[in-house]
Order: sequence, then C-alpha cells, then structure tokens
Amino acid sequence: MASLKALRGRITSVRNTRKITSAMKMVAASKLRRAQHQAEAARPYAQRMERMLGALAANIAGSPTAPRLLAGTGQDKVHLLVAVTADRGLAGAFNSSVGRAVRNLARRLESDGKTVRIFCVGRKGRDFLRRELADRIIGDVNYVGRKSIGFADAQAIAARIVAMLAASEFDVCTLVSNRFVSVISQVTTEQQLIPLPIPEQTAAATGPRAAYEYEPDEETILARLLPQNLSIQLYRALLENNAGFQAAQMTAMDNATRNAGDMINKLALVYNRTRQANITRELIEIISGAEAL
Repeated sequence: MASLKALRGRITSVRNTRKITSAMKMVAASKLRRAQHQAEAARPYAQRMERMLGALAANIAGSPTAPRLLAGTGQDKVHLLVAVTADRGLAGAFNSSVGRAVRNLARRLESDGKTVRIFCVGRKGRDFLRRELADRIIGDVNYVGRKSIGFADAQAIAARIVAMLAASEFDVCTLVSNRFVSVISQVTTEQQLIPLPIPEQTAAATGPRAAYEYEPDEETILARLLPQNLSIQLYRALLENNAGFQAAQMTAMDNATRNAGDMINKLALVYNRTRQANITRELIEIISGAEAL
C-alpha cells in the first residue's frame, strides 16, 4: 500500500493535470466557433465548382487536348496520396484515423500493382506514416507556430502538386482528410482531385449534356480555373481539418478532465482509508503498550 505522502503527491499531480486539460478544453472551445464557421462557409463554393468541373470532365472525356488537371495523364500507375492532419496532438484518434486510412489505401493500391507516393500536410500525419511508409513520403509541409492558415497556404500546396503533375511524377491524386460533421463527429474521407471524377448522375445520364461556352477562350479560362479549383479543394480540406481538430481536442480534453476528477475521487478515498488505518494501528499500539504496563 502506498504511503500517505505518495498518495498526496499523486493527488496533487492529478489536480494539476486536470487544470491543464480544463484550460485546453476552453481554448479549443473558443477556437472552434470561428473554425466551424469558416469550414461551413467554404463548402458551397467548393462543392459547386467540383460539380461543374466534373460535368465538364464528362463532356471532354477521352479528348486528347483535355488539360491534365481535368482529365489526368490517361494512365493509372502512380498514385499520389495527400494526407491532411493537424500539427498538434491530444485530440483522440483525430490524426491517427487519417494515418490509418492512408496506410490502408496505400496497401490496397500496391496490392493492385500501383506505385504509391505520399505528400503529408501536418506534422502528426507525417510522424504516423513514417513508421511504416517512410520510403513512400516524397514531401511534407506543416504550420507549427502559425495562428491561422490562409488561402495562400493552399495555393502553395496546389502549386507543388501541379509541378509534380507537369513532371509526370504521378497519374492520380487523392486527398485524404477529416471532414467536420459536428462537435463529436469527424469523418475521414477520400476525395480524388486529379483527374476530376465524373458525378454519378452525369455519368448515368444518356440524354444531351450541358454545353459550355468560353469567353475569351477555353484554354485561357481553364488555365485559370483548374489550378484555382485545386487550391479551393485543398483550402476547404485545411479548414475542415482545423475545425475537426478543435472539436476533437475539446472533446478529448473534456473526457480527460472528467477522468482526472474520477481519479482524484478514488485517490482521496484510498488516502482517507489509509490514513484511518494508520490512526487505528497507532491507537492499538498505544492501548497495547498501556496494558503491558
């Protein structure tokens, strides 16, 4: 049985830990509102652009002049997986869920004879994937110490992906990230960025499709629109990731605070029982000594 001094030390330590987890919970809750608003505001524009370009991809499918960002390289040999996670932990399974999804997807693709390359956005995802897939990681970026992430950050990542596509370093690009659903729910999703997937309703349609007219010309519009769409989809993923991380950390710290309270109560009970046992033993020793005289 632990001594009273050791029990007091443990109780003090757990109380200090509870103060830290409670403070982290309040910080995450204060950041969550703004992060959630940003993520929800970015969804309609990103979804509409994805649908429009997906319909356009269906119209020019098979065309030899189709831009690579829209139709891909025409092959399916090398896959680039973009893993988006947070730079910090203490958020439950938020980061590891993306890491596991990327690992499983990589193994599935390699079992089909594909070559897999991974680009990590976020320090935690990079650390997770380095354990088993270090040789597949071709680059990473993190935002440690940054208070916020802007659209320019998504543009920088998109520029690197475009440069890799121009150098024929991959054929298919897939984004793996967490999508914010609610405070207690974040869903790991896979989104193909290159080539753009054709919407199911468009692919199933047999009638005439929408015709797009370009002004000033098709090449000029697509040269501007396609890289912008890639940046928007990445920016949306970064915002969803930030909102999901704040929600996951708030939930994890709330659970940790409650568990710390339960542990303090159990340790206090053990402390009181140990103290009472020591008092009882001392009384018995005093009474036994008095009787012996």
